[in-house]
Amino acid sequence: MKAIRRLTVRPVLPDPLRPLSDLARNLRWSWHPETRDLFQSVDPECWTASGRDPVRLLGTVPPARLAELADDRRFLRRLTAVADDLDHYMSGDRWYQAQPGRLPAAVAYFSPEFGITAALPQYSGGLGILAGDHLKAASDLGVPLVGVGLLYRHGYFRQSLSRDGWQQEHYPVLDPHELPLAPLKEPDGTPAHVALALPGGRELRARVWLAQVGRVPLLLLDSDVEENDPGERGVTDRLYGGGSEHRLLQEMLLGIGGVRAVRAYCRLTGHAAPEVFHTNEGHAGFLGLERIAELCDEGLEFGAALEAVRAGTVFTTHTPVPAGIDRFDRELVARHFGPDSELPRIDVERVLRLGMETYPGGEPNLFNMAVMGLRLSQRANGVSLLHGGVSRGMFAGLWPGFDAEEVPITSVTNGVHAPTWVAPEVFRLGARQIGVQRAEDALAVGGSDRWDSVADIPDQDIWDLRRTLRAQLVEEVRERLRASWRQRGAGTAELGWIDDALDPDVLTIGFARRVPSYKRLTLMLRDRDRLMDLLLHPERPIQIVVAGKAHPADDGGKRLVQELVRFADDPRVRHRIVFLPDYGMAMAQKLYPGCDIWLNNPLRPLEACGTSGMKAALNGCLNLSVLDGWWDEWYQPDFGWAIPTADGAGTDPDRRDAIEANALYDLLEQRITPRFYERGASGLPDRWLEMVRRTLSLLGPKVLAGRMVREYVERLYAPAAEAHRAMDPDSARGLAEWKARVRAAWPGVSVDHVETSAATASAELGATLGLRVRVKLGDLAPEDVEVQAVSGRVDSEDRITDAAKVPLKPVGGPDLEGRWVYEGPLALDRTGPFGYTVRVLPAHRLLASGVETGLVAVPSGDLVEAAGLLMR
Repeated sequence: MKAIRRLTVRPVLPDPLRPLSDLARNLRWSWHPETRDLFQSVDPECWTASGRDPVRLLGTVPPARLAELADDRRFLRRLTAVADDLDHYMSGDRWYQAQPGRLPAAVAYFSPEFGITAALPQYSGGLGILAGDHLKAASDLGVPLVGVGLLYRHGYFRQSLSRDGWQQEHYPVLDPHELPLAPLKEPDGTPAHVALALPGGRELRARVWLAQVGRVPLLLLDSDVEENDPGERGVTDRLYGGGSEHRLLQEMLLGIGGVRAVRAYCRLTGHAAPEVFHTNEGHAGFLGLERIAELCDEGLEFGAALEAVRAGTVFTTHTPVPAGIDRFDRELVARHFGPDSELPRIDVERVLRLGMETYPGGEPNLFNMAVMGLRLSQRANGVSLLHGGVSRGMFAGLWPGFDAEEVPITSVTNGVHAPTWVAPEVFRLGARQIGVQRAEDALAVGGSDRWDSVADIPDQDIWDLRRTLRAQLVEEVRERLRASWRQRGAGTAELGWIDDALDPDVLTIGFARRVPSYKRLTLMLRDRDRLMDLLLHPERPIQIVVAGKAHPADDGGKRLVQELVRFADDPRVRHRIVFLPDYGMAMAQKLYPGCDIWLNNPLRPLEACGTSGMKAALNGCLNLSVLDGWWDEWYQPDFGWAIPTADGAGTDPDRRDAIEANALYDLLEQRITPRFYERGASGLPDRWLEMVRRTLSLLGPKVLAGRMVREYVERLYAPAAEAHRAMDPDSARGLAEWKARVRAAWPGVSVDHVETSAATASAELGATLGLRVRVKLGDLAPEDVEVQAVSGRVDSEDRITDAAKVPLKPVGGPDLEGRWVYEGPLALDRTGPFGYTVRVLPAHRLLASGVETGLVAVPSGDLVEAAGLLMR
């Protein structure tokens, strides 16, 4: 019989065990081994059955066992120690509190998904895991972050396979009362809500749930409340589900409703109001509109409010392709803003101008969330060095007249939260070497360039550790494989072969990620005979563990999954290659440590960063990857292999795949498998172990989320907070008025004449030329602009590369025609073809850079020809 209503019955813990409830509700347990060990000791069988979720565990432990523990002095001593440790962690000063200068009082961090733990399944892939690691690292560092997201009642989806290997999606209903969440409550005990106005006088209401991620509160908005009509109740049903309007409502709720939730949280708890707002991808971009509306309510004009909001906003882009950005039809956005819907005080045309693709190559009828994110933020970044460059090229149309390298998008390379992803066995080996506290600090806070202590760990210990982790993965794979085949309809008599699937002494390769086409799940199948030879080699075999989900609407991705599954089903190789359905955090935490090689073969440069290889590296797994994302930045032959790419413009996709697949097979056959199986005088694979050692000592400190968050604090959050404080109402009005005046006057700005003291077209290194420039400023004054000399080497098409910029100084007043003369030295500091030019940029103390306005005046083509600006 089916229940007509579901409710959650909470256990009543005996008084001595009450701290267990606090420990279960703070998600620090997901990366704190002592807390997890404590919960496991409550009831090992229930712990396993609950999916290692403390909240579910406490709901299933028999009362008799709780009564027994309440009288167990040894257990109570452990409980007190773990509870005291959490209290110290929550209240003590950490890295952030020891930094000089005035850092932000608080930072609000918005993301459409958060991967904190498998017990809170609110993520689909890398973006969410990165957001979860960002929160955890901020907690470890003491950064006063407030996370903001949505609570999806069905999460992303659970994946299984049909008998013929086709992906099946399942959407289990998540009950917030059974998750590690608490409702945010008003002083009278009623749940806190936020509301958005919808067209036609309707309303979208959402309850605010709180997840405590160590020291960081995470606010999750849930539209499944009784006050909403059925359509509105389903707004937060699924992550990345539904059509355009559904997604637009999700993103309005995340951005606009998220700001309102932050305000409610600060009002109810006394938490400091954020000085910096960080939007993780464009999904939360509407948060800027809500903050503009707040300031307009306080009396600021739209232009001034826009400047004030931009000053304190950081935008991170994660996609290297325009197709990865949410874009909405202009009319759809217009319908949801304006007099009879949300933000009625703001002219809808102003809203639209923030997101429209009004630049060469754009589609002027589409509202682009990333474009809005960039226009509403003064600071922006990509997520690896290569991706920063790709992003500057992709969004260069927003800054016409500037070379792509000058587009104001920097990069902060992603990192991963080591306490979450490092296997306990790896941590214990490190702690044995340097002590528990130093090992914890090294993983959580970082700060050193090298982990030199790894050099002192004996080879035998490292090799024993690697085999232990590989053997654990083999057991995990067999268990999951058996469950998957039963779901596919296999009977017990068909599954005897699974007992021999994989081998703890065989070189193990891992490949696990989402399955869009650019990640090339099936590149390894390009030459099946050659792959089969590698899998079945009599002396140097390999084995491969594959996992990944295709988006429910992506039939192409599902076909790739099916192709891989059908190959792995072949009785000749199924003991050497497996596909594990339902890839998620719980599986990943076994997979990364247990692999010897982490394979990544995307189409370069379409992997923005790719953090799975970082998690593998922290466990001593070596990377085998295309030079894309983070691997392009940090690859060295000392600790991994680079798959050569054939990404020339003239290479068609099929030929490119063939070339790169052959390169992959060559590396495996000629370099990787021989090194793994080769034994030195000690009987161990000495050269392999040296690469493992170098991976841990040189890559380990780089790939930490602690390093990443420290960079965000120092390079983005601190300057954004300083700009926010400087942007008082008068300053904001002044900047808005100045920008309007400069834009109106800019057509009258020009470079009229350039001359130099050089008499010939060649000069000696170290010489200095005198540069004299005459510019027309029209209605502007010298304090409104900066005149620059831009110089450097030139390429075959006379484009300046690696440019140096030097400001020139005005000399005297304007002439009768209103022209100003600027002068300055030009140092010839490079040999070879050398060139220079001059340009005029707007200048104001509150601009983050001279490029910010997108305005520039350069010499005309005729003037360049007359000046002879190139030296050879």
